[in-house]
Amino acid sequence: MVFDVAAVRSHFPALQGGAAHFDGPGGTQVPTPVADAVHAALVAPMANRGSTTQAERNADDVVLAARRAVADLVGGQPGGVVFGRSATVLTYDLARTLSAGWGPGDEVVVTRLDHDANVRPWVQAAERAGATVRWAEFDPATGELTAADVAAVVTDATRLVAVTGASNLIGTRPPLPEIAGVAHAAGALLHVDGVHLTAHAPVDLAELGCDTFTCSPYKFLGPHCGVLVADPAFLATLHPDKLLPSTDAVPERFELGTLPYELLAGTTAAVDFLAGLGSGATRRERLLSGMAALEAHEDALRASLEAALAELPGVTVWSRAAHRTPTLLVTFEGRDAADAYRFLAARGVNAPAGSFYALECSRWLGLGDTGGLRIGLAPYSDTGDVERLLAGLRAFLA
Repeated sequence: MVFDVAAVRSHFPALQGGAAHFDGPGGTQVPTPVADAVHAALVAPMANRGSTTQAERNADDVVLAARRAVADLVGGQPGGVVFGRSATVLTYDLARTLSAGWGPGDEVVVTRLDHDANVRPWVQAAERAGATVRWAEFDPATGELTAADVAAVVTDATRLVAVTGASNLIGTRPPLPEIAGVAHAAGALLHVDGVHLTAHAPVDLAELGCDTFTCSPYKFLGPHCGVLVADPAFLATLHPDKLLPSTDAVPERFELGTLPYELLAGTTAAVDFLAGLGSGATRRERLLSGMAALEAHEDALRASLEAALAELPGVTVWSRAAHRTPTLLVTFEGRDAADAYRFLAARGVNAPAGSFYALECSRWLGLGDTGGLRIGLAPYSDTGDVERLLAGLRAFLA
């Protein structure tokens, strides 16, 4: 499948502003069909979901369509798709619900590689329950987190292992199926933060082996909301706090209050846009094809960018894992990454600096809380963007 980046870029009004965007890991730009879908939902008759009035039916259609779309994107079941304000909020909600059954003697495993949104909710929930937190550590020299690293801290007392699908700081993609085997052999659940992974590669939850999975539409060209996906049968075993008159049906029992219908309509449009990059008889097939083409495009750009960065004096690239997303963290000998960020921004190149909430990862690399310059490629990135970035970095280092 050929990835036509020029055709893709034509759908993004934000790119007409002239900036080269390497800030996708913090939130991607939005194509016109997504904005149109949000607008259409906002101006259509809408009410709380139901089947009597047209407004009620419109709301119900939007929700069910969004569940089907996300299920197609990640290989899940529509009845296991839960929407919330953000992946962080949904992880906190899940942690509170699961930890109600934890106590002293139980253990939870988190990793040094993860975004804090897949660390702090579990650490805080464990502390409240009197459970023990164990840390799986990655190799800072290679950026690799292996199944053996996780197995080293998993015991018969482990109740849950929380791990990223891909680091939002250095791009590392841990071997999730192997880690799932480690967790499940100990009788533990596996929760995967798929926020960064879902934006860059095809996802198949059955293949990954996780029990719960989160992602964020605004990282894959959609609007700002979050998603939790799990087997509906598993969700039926969980009993979160909720309002007395609200339904106890799954997945609605996990969605507190009225859903943002316009954002769900935009989510469906974002998934359809990604499906439009591929081919196949079903949307799932088109998504797998399209995401594979997107991944190949981004990886090719990453390879050329890395080769050029290797020739720049005093530049250290911290993204080194063999299997990773097109996300590079770089630092500059004797120079502050934040200065590079400001220098590039003044030249229309958006590549922000910081630790980006991957605080444990940044500290484990020895970069402290300040991190480095993060260069994140996106579906609309092209060689022109890369050339502008490199020209800016050469000027900064001169």
